[in-house]
Amino acid sequence: MKKIAVEKAVGTILCHDITQIIPGQFKGRAFKKGHIIQGEDIEKFLELGKEQIYVWEPKAGEIHENEAALRIAGTIAGENIIYDEPIEGKSTLKSKVKGVLKIESSLLKDINSIENISIASLPGNFKVEEGQKIGGARVIPLFIKEEKLKKIENLCLKRGKVLAVKNYKKMKAAIITNGNEIYKNRIQDKFGPIMKEKLNYFRAEYLGQTICPDDLEEIKKVIFHYQGKGADLIILTGGMSVDPDDLTPGAIRNSGAKVVTYGVPVQPGNMFMMAYLKDTVLLGIPGCAMYYKTTILDVVLPRIFIGEILTKEDFVIMGEGGFCLNCEVCRYPNCFFCR
Repeated sequence: MKKIAVEKAVGTILCHDITQIIPGQFKGRAFKKGHIIQGEDIEKFLELGKEQIYVWEPKAGEIHENEAALRIAGTIAGENIIYDEPIEGKSTLKSKVKGVLKIESSLLKDINSIENISIASLPGNFKVEEGQKIGGARVIPLFIKEEKLKKIENLCLKRGKVLAVKNYKKMKAAIITNGNEIYKNRIQDKFGPIMKEKLNYFRAEYLGQTICPDDLEEIKKVIFHYQGKGADLIILTGGMSVDPDDLTPGAIRNSGAKVVTYGVPVQPGNMFMMAYLKDTVLLGIPGCAMYYKTTILDVVLPRIFIGEILTKEDFVIMGEGGFCLNCEVCRYPNCFFCR
């Protein structure tokens, strides 16, 4: 750093905070370390009694934190992500759309392993809203060697973008509810309205709901009916426990669908089932979905509506973070449930 007259400091970078004191009214920072001095700042410096100040002397191959943050954000931002001009050295990344945040986790880890690089984000596979903040990029020191930024750029050139938000697709969906107690009007169906509300969030084309008796062949028949109407997703409710007369898992299996999982390491939602009947997704939803605001269904639906094909491994790794605390005020997805 070097000491220069404030009149000659325009365009240079302040290397220490400048404090302002107004007796009885204010004491605090008037200019922050790292501030790029503008012409209109000169009079203010003089009013503060600063005729000379210390500024940074940039060296060849060094990049200021603001420029570095912009370069990093531009390098890592993929589909449907925008980023802001840096504030205090940090560029904030936001989603342009309502969708699901996808992260190349190993690439993010490798970039954050570079000394003095800091990229923080929400967990991947979470649903996000249009304009929502999803992460921030910055460097730790006021200046950083450009070679480190080039290393990030080369990594992304080879391996792709770190962050992306995937749009929801237009999908047709139906609901099948089984149980003699509902079919024979002994009790009112509680599943249907809840499932329909969740589908409405994704603007699904709703094909309808059918209530079936406890009859495996009848459930299969309705599955094929909705498949024939072009259903991309069929949600089956009722009969998902281990009781002998709970027929939904058997109906799904006997339809010829390829079962991805029956049972998941997630609570609430252990008895969840997922299968693919050709291009149609079949979901067996346990009774907990009637009682809890957030279950495994809320974790899986966003990924289905971006067209992602889930595997057994996707569910196995949900065990870490898959225990919901059933908070009095649910903060999902702003928590680590099923991350």
